[in-house]
Amino acid sequence: MNDATPRKFKGSLLERAAEVYPFGLEPALRPVPERETVSEGPQEPEVRFVAETAEPLPLHREPEPVARDDEAADADMAEPWMEPAAEEDRPSLLSTIRGKIAMRFRRKQGGDEPHTNTMPDAAEEEFLEPLQAGGAVSRKRLARRGMLIPGGPVTVLAEEFRMIKRHLLTTSRAVSANDPEGARMVLVCSARPNDGKTFCAINLAISMAAEKDVEILLVDADFVQPGLMKALGLKDGPGLLDALADPTVDVEDCVVRTDIPQLSVLPAGTPRSTDTELLASERARTMLDGLAAANSRRIVIFDSPPALAASPASVLASHVGQVMLVVRADSTTESDLRETVQLLEACEHIQLVLNSVSFSPGGPRFGTYYGEEKAA
Repeated sequence: MNDATPRKFKGSLLERAAEVYPFGLEPALRPVPERETVSEGPQEPEVRFVAETAEPLPLHREPEPVARDDEAADADMAEPWMEPAAEEDRPSLLSTIRGKIAMRFRRKQGGDEPHTNTMPDAAEEEFLEPLQAGGAVSRKRLARRGMLIPGGPVTVLAEEFRMIKRHLLTTSRAVSANDPEGARMVLVCSARPNDGKTFCAINLAISMAAEKDVEILLVDADFVQPGLMKALGLKDGPGLLDALADPTVDVEDCVVRTDIPQLSVLPAGTPRSTDTELLASERARTMLDGLAAANSRRIVIFDSPPALAASPASVLASHVGQVMLVVRADSTTESDLRETVQLLEACEHIQLVLNSVSFSPGGPRFGTYYGEEKAA
């Protein structure tokens, strides 16, 4: 057996390895203070990471809380944007950065309905204005959800809904020859919950209300989870289901005129287990046709429940002249889409809207030509 005294080395294990193997760490190495030799028996070698970068990568660091006042919080709600980081600066964080940007753009471009707000519903109710009994639509709630603001600047979102409504209005004129009332009724639907149908229905209604020759009636037909009135900041009241169930209730008495010119809303009404049967009745056919016939300038937009989650959507499709089917990018599957189209086949005209699409804010998009300050 070799009785030679163990050889002592200077420097850390990583430093000694760097002398033999070209790791490229020489500029980042720093000297490690020598430690006193302990004589009691052999010791486990200590390994230290002494290579440093100019700035630590924040891959696993939790974000530090930042105190914000109410004014700063309001600004974040109105413009929930996040500037993209330079990819060449943090290549190892590319997927994380892209995920955050996509989430922000989904909110800005129609991502989610109130379920996806960053604060809980109870806290949101405390933060925002209380629900109004009249027809005063809460602009703060619209901004909080990234929706169109009536009279606001021409944004990318505003331009995209201008393009959408042009298609719907063109189809309406084509359908009017065979079905005058149905041509002015549009069903906004999706395959699954959280695809953005209510977001699209409200934005479509606000955009259409800006037209010079129309009146818009936005109907909350999601009887299971009605959310249209709350999203607008309006108190609920008697609505469509009440008028369908009770012959003494005039549906026009349930219509709420808002402070947005040419826009009225009709609440869902008291939930009932027979909602699908009520919609399939002859009374429903007469009533819904009457909503359009009551005003030759009126266009009726229905915000329905998801087609694969509740049956009323397929019944409503038989009453309208066209369907705007909201498809969530990277979420709605082809099989779900095909099944939804089959359920809505009672309507001959079905048009798809791709929602929740990510894009770069610096790219050439609709709305960027106008600039940020020009009002609609």
